[in-house]
Amino acid sequence: MKIAVVGATGMVGTVILKLLEERRFPITELIPVASERSVGKKIKYKDSDYLIVGLAAAVEMQADIAIFSAGGDASLEWAPKFAEAGTIVIDNSSAWRMDPTKKLIIPEINASELTKEDKIIANPNCSTIQLVMALSPLHNTYKMKRVVVSTYQSVSGTGVKAVQQLENEIKGVKGEMAYPYPIGRNALPHCDVFLENGYTKEEMKLAKEPQKILNDLSFAITATAVRIPTAGGHSESVNVQFESDFKLKDVRALLSQAPGVTVQDNTDTNTYPMPIYANGKDDVFVGRIRRDETLPNTLNMWIVADNLRKGAATNAIQIAEYLVNSIL
Repeated sequence: MKIAVVGATGMVGTVILKLLEERRFPITELIPVASERSVGKKIKYKDSDYLIVGLAAAVEMQADIAIFSAGGDASLEWAPKFAEAGTIVIDNSSAWRMDPTKKLIIPEINASELTKEDKIIANPNCSTIQLVMALSPLHNTYKMKRVVVSTYQSVSGTGVKAVQQLENEIKGVKGEMAYPYPIGRNALPHCDVFLENGYTKEEMKLAKEPQKILNDLSFAITATAVRIPTAGGHSESVNVQFESDFKLKDVRALLSQAPGVTVQDNTDTNTYPMPIYANGKDDVFVGRIRRDETLPNTLNMWIVADNLRKGAATNAIQIAEYLVNSIL
């Protein structure tokens, strides 16, 4: 199995390489791919050094699977070229997510939709993945009508420059700014760029991607996405109204039984999900599960996940694992 990692030197690319080794993915040949300024440098994987190659060279090497984490522009230009060369592309950017000809996959939920004909597969937005992981089992039972989600997102979701900005501010060092304002001791209601409707792109991803993943337009989602000064892990406050009523014990049972979901919900012991506990883990953690007492059939919950792992790298590798085990 010849695997290319496009964007191998970036934040997500580094985690992808780490997880490929952790999960013992069956690689016979690794092709690390990065921008021209990194070409010719070496990268370590499983105690061996690999030469970084450029995108054009990587296409010609005809990998079986290419995991892309190099941004939307690179994906739009290069994913079709890899696909034409016979490589299956799993893309972490937003480039292909809402393309009606491409599938948007969370393996625990809809991997069975994949076929041999799928040559470019989209990985959902990090905030979407953890949201849908928790909502899907509940939607299957009670049918969602409306979801209100507010996110508390880590600076690592923006990238290396944002993490460096936070670290500089903690140390009192002046440096390059990834955000228009300080992030330390602050909260920015501004994830991604603003659109004409007043929402950000991140908020509209949260509104639209779950409908595509669940193949259901009958429910609506409205979102507010906020950047907070945590180094890793996204959190979400979620209010969901269902068509059918529920019992809290049944909700907890459904979530506990859902693959990839861990319930942390005991107010007597102050047990609830937090980014500091989700860091480095692949599960989605759900807690603060309670009834909304202002509306019928309505639930509140708190969802936390490591945005670089399940929110990006782990989900992409799980897609690759499904391809290897069920399709290729």
